[in-house]
Amino acid sequence: MTTDVQASTKRSYPREVRLGEKTLELRLMDADSRDALIAFARGLPRQDVLFLRMDITDPRNIDEWIRNIAAGRTTTVVAFDGEKIAGWASVHHNEVLWTRHVGEIRTIVGADYRNIRLGVRLVEEIFEIAKDLGLKKITAQMTTDQRGARATFERIGFRPEALLADYVIDGEGRTHDMLIMSYDIDGFND
Repeated sequence: MTTDVQASTKRSYPREVRLGEKTLELRLMDADSRDALIAFARGLPRQDVLFLRMDITDPRNIDEWIRNIAAGRTTTVVAFDGEKIAGWASVHHNEVLWTRHVGEIRTIVGADYRNIRLGVRLVEEIFEIAKDLGLKKITAQMTTDQRGARATFERIGFRPEALLADYVIDGEGRTHDMLIMSYDIDGFND
């Protein structure tokens, strides 16, 4: 999959990026990233893992993610600090006829890397890949209390599209509203 993605994008990987005092390396995720990703996930604060679509501390879910990459349904850019993962962003899409033009961006950044704009950089990177892949509408989902995530997506032009009340439930049984934001590559429809 790495070769296919690189062939369809103007970016090359691996590539170094400087953010504040840190120099990180952006790489496309592949099977070699598996163990580092599991270690990253297991080091995240519990609150960060609560609202992910899947439990990325479970190696079986990481294996499924890798299979989706190999099948072309997911592209993930991973930021490495040496051999340690600092964060990642991915775009997911499926070949279902009526939504083949839609991709969903997902991202998370480690606590030690949140004040250097790594999240913004990763979202911008994966957003450009999504456009290079020919996707026409890009979405992102978050709870309404994830203000930093919302600001990151608004910065590159995403707009709120839907608010689903009490849609997400956390580990303590409390519900949260989910915000769906979107970006229409060809312009917003009125």
